[in-house]
Amino acid sequence: MSRVRTTRRVKLGQGGFTLIELVIVIITLGILAAVGIPKFAAMHESAKINATKQEMAVLKKAIVGNPAAVAGGEYIDRGFEGDVGSVASALVDLVVKPDSISSYDKLTRLGWNGPYIDSSGGDYLRDAWGNNYVYQPGSRRIISTGGGGDSIIVSF
Repeated sequence: MSRVRTTRRVKLGQGGFTLIELVIVIITLGILAAVGIPKFAAMHESAKINATKQEMAVLKKAIVGNPAAVAGGEYIDRGFEGDVGSVASALVDLVVKPDSISSYDKLTRLGWNGPYIDSSGGDYLRDAWGNNYVYQPGSRRIISTGGGGDSIIVSF
């Protein structure tokens, strides 16, 4: 019995990609990146706007409460204004009890009954761009100026 030995031979130049194929792939990736990056940037900006609007809605609810939350014929989510009788003089008042306001009394249902929002290390004071909110208790508005040329305004 004789064994026949077969060997494979690979010719040079048959394994791998040609330079032209690699250049075509690089150009295609460049075109995709040129189209995709601006769309991603616009999507990122839109996400910041939505996050800021949601946070401002939470701040509004903390100040004025939620009139839809009723149990036993009484409001159960009265917010800062419902508990204290006036709007907060600063956004910090939603987390830390001001010295000028008494603690909550269960009989009269008046006084500071907070914190009204999660303080999260002070993040509630800034919008998604890192700018401080402009809080105007007299005109009952919260303003975010971080959205480029347009401001986001929530009235309460």
